[in-house]
Amino acid sequence: MPDNIIECVPNFSEGRDQALIADLAAIVTKHRHVKLIDIHTDPDHNRSVFTILGTVEEVEAVAFRLIQKASQRINLERHCGTHPRIGAADVVPFVPLVNVTMQDCVAMARRLAKRVGEALEIPAFVYGQAALLAEHLDLSTIRNGNYEKLKERIGTDTTHTPDFGPSVLGPAGATVIGARDFLLAFNIFLDSDDIRIAKLIAKIIRESSGGLKAVKALGMIVDGKAQVSTNLTNFRETSLRTVFEAIKAEAATMGVAPVRSELVGCLPEAAIEGIEPKSILLRDFSPVKILETHLSEIFQPR
Repeated sequence: MPDNIIECVPNFSEGRDQALIADLAAIVTKHRHVKLIDIHTDPDHNRSVFTILGTVEEVEAVAFRLIQKASQRINLERHCGTHPRIGAADVVPFVPLVNVTMQDCVAMARRLAKRVGEALEIPAFVYGQAALLAEHLDLSTIRNGNYEKLKERIGTDTTHTPDFGPSVLGPAGATVIGARDFLLAFNIFLDSDDIRIAKLIAKIIRESSGGLKAVKALGMIVDGKAQVSTNLTNFRETSLRTVFEAIKAEAATMGVAPVRSELVGCLPEAAIEGIEPKSILLRDFSPVKILETHLSEIFQPR
């Protein structure tokens, strides 16, 4: 087993072209000490989220090749979807797992962003704990207004000036690369097709509006249902159960109810400990969604 393991969760602005998604996945599977443990694809979001584990050296190499391939094949001028995005390889975060520190992830993110900016000539922002500027700490600040607004604003102020690469936005858009702790992407579907309900609930529960700590939320329509899409940036401070119950309670005041929920990617075992998946309407939950399951087995000799 390798002596260091890092997690990378690249988000690509493509959830409909299965051939392209397969080509991106093939880049990962060619590497000995890198494993693709989950792919979450959604055609309404028009987005695919990969969860990759591997050694620092090989994950960094794979991340560069993924960004390169995505930038060659995804055109943001023709892209449409419900999820916010500014680039083909929209966001590429690194998370420390085994014998890797956050500072290792910070150095890796900055190194990769510099290479992407210089070698691929793609505007590269560095966010999260790897941020070089206070204005780039939060991903949502960089991504506010999507590709269309960034194309107008890029280079006009500090917030919209990339840390590396040109201050010109081409069809591949920009890439945001960073270092962070675990993030749980947890989506709740309601028995309604009214996007206003989802947006109102999202506004009520997210921290920026005075709601739950360490919770970000958006309202959208997915699969014909109103969806409250949430990110939990600290599951120890605010749990999956707390988020679910808050959304359920707010939905009840509006005459609707949750019908199912989903996790995007994998999560640490501690995040689901003590929670019965069915109690938060998680269907078909299994150990393959738990990171520790893979850490114990995926790096055996092939």
